[in-house]
Amino acid sequence: VQLQASGGGLVQSGGSLRLSCDASGVTFENSWMYWLRQAPGKELEWISYISSDERAVRYVDSVKGRFTISRDRAKKTLSLQMNSLKPEDTALYYCAIGNRWQWTIKGQGTQVTVSS
Repeated sequence: VQLQASGGGLVQSGGSLRLSCDASGVTFENSWMYWLRQAPGKELEWISYISSDERAVRYVDSVKGRFTISRDRAKKTLSLQMNSLKPEDTALYYCAIGNRWQWTIKGQGTQVTVSS
């Protein structure tokens, strides 16, 4: 299983970034996909997920209305569009696969740093 997140970087507060995750070695079309993040000194948290059929999408309250998760079945790619970024969004972001109850395998992360 390989889950490689990319697209992170340094951005000013209020800016945007788009993260991508390339999945290989997984049954992408049957997997629920998650975005996770871990801020410095804090625990790992899920911030969004999308079901295998794209009917279920959910966000943690802190990113609701600013982040949008999507998936491309043909490319086996998961994306996260992040707008109106805040300094508190600074974290290492991971994509993960799982099921409707939890994520199970996460990949390598990509760093997002938001300056004030």
